[in-house]
Amino acid sequence: MRALALVLTLLPWPSAASEFYTLKGHGGPIMAIAVAPDGRIVTASFDNSVGLWRDRNPRWLDGHEAAVNAVAVNGTAIYSGGDDFTLRRWPGGEVIGRHTGKIVGLAVSDSLVASASWDGTIGLWPADGGPGRSLPAGSGVNAVAFTPDGDRLYSAGMDGVLRLWDVATGQELRQIVRHGFGLNELVLNTQDGWLAYGAVDGGTRVVDLGTGEQRDFTLDRRPILALALSPDRRHLAVGDGEGYIMIIDTQAWRIAHDFRATLRGPVWALAFSPDGANLHAGGIDDTLYSWPMDGLDGAEKMASAQPSFLRDPEEMDNGERQFARKCSICHSLTPDGQRRAGPTLHGVFGRQAGTVPGYLYSERLDGSDIVWSERTIDALFDLGPDHYIPGTKMPMQRIVRAQDRADLIAYMRRATSSGETR
Repeated sequence: MRALALVLTLLPWPSAASEFYTLKGHGGPIMAIAVAPDGRIVTASFDNSVGLWRDRNPRWLDGHEAAVNAVAVNGTAIYSGGDDFTLRRWPGGEVIGRHTGKIVGLAVSDSLVASASWDGTIGLWPADGGPGRSLPAGSGVNAVAFTPDGDRLYSAGMDGVLRLWDVATGQELRQIVRHGFGLNELVLNTQDGWLAYGAVDGGTRVVDLGTGEQRDFTLDRRPILALALSPDRRHLAVGDGEGYIMIIDTQAWRIAHDFRATLRGPVWALAFSPDGANLHAGGIDDTLYSWPMDGLDGAEKMASAQPSFLRDPEEMDNGERQFARKCSICHSLTPDGQRRAGPTLHGVFGRQAGTVPGYLYSERLDGSDIVWSERTIDALFDLGPDHYIPGTKMPMQRIVRAQDRADLIAYMRRATSSGETR
């Protein structure tokens, strides 16, 4: 039903990789992108889904119970990790690994999948399933990268340390960098003998693997949220929290391009097409943008339309403002439901919880005896979803003021009966 409800808007799939195009269909920000050698594009989204794009058409891989933060491709297998602490393998969607904190980065070798988690560990999981093991990293881990032979693993930590691990023994071999601020992203290029990292403070550096010498490409923008290396290793793309993309020429070691990619929000995800002719990017507006590398100077900006949760508060009454802040990123108000992390709220009053057709509910809500009313919705936000419905995948949040809850409920009553689109 969710797939049938999708309103898919695509420019014609390009006949050559050097044309601009967009992929639309997700119902939330795009958090990660991976590309298979045959050109298939895999997207991870805040809407809890993985998108597998071949030619014009997406296939939605649903199974995660929270936002998906990381994806990786290895042959015909796709791996994804998310805020629900699980590592899944597709197309089946089986759980092959589990953490006690969100998974934010993945790397694959011939036989293993490495997962970077905020629980302070690196997971090493057999790619075909089976018992895994954990490497204690001492702090949350944001990114991992295998050496080509799979014998070594690099990790980027929230403690600002870039570590090298022996995969077979699980031993930490050495600390490559102590940056001082958390490291968010990591790209490894052993063929040319360097790695690059991006940090919370905007630090963007390239480290010579032999000498330890660093090249500094740090600008005045922070944090760094995405890195991608072109297939020919000639270009390193850097995306940041202020919506810019920097392209570094790795032969001349100079900044070849630096442009504002999005009108609003950060650049969450970057990846190159298999031939390196296009740069794919994801951000806050649930659309993948793909720009030709030879046309970056005039690139169309991402996030040209303003999401409802970023509207000027002065344009809304208090009830709508509460909805925009607390609900709109996960729920729509329309009968078709659009594609969001949560089910549509159209007709929610008088509806039994866990009953919107086609939506993948948590076990706690699937078959729940709760009926949504002014009283139960008030209790949900008064106590918080984690206390009112323990085990739900709804985010932990409360609305403390009784008047704010009353205004929200009044707005929802009006909007869900009239079919507003915000």
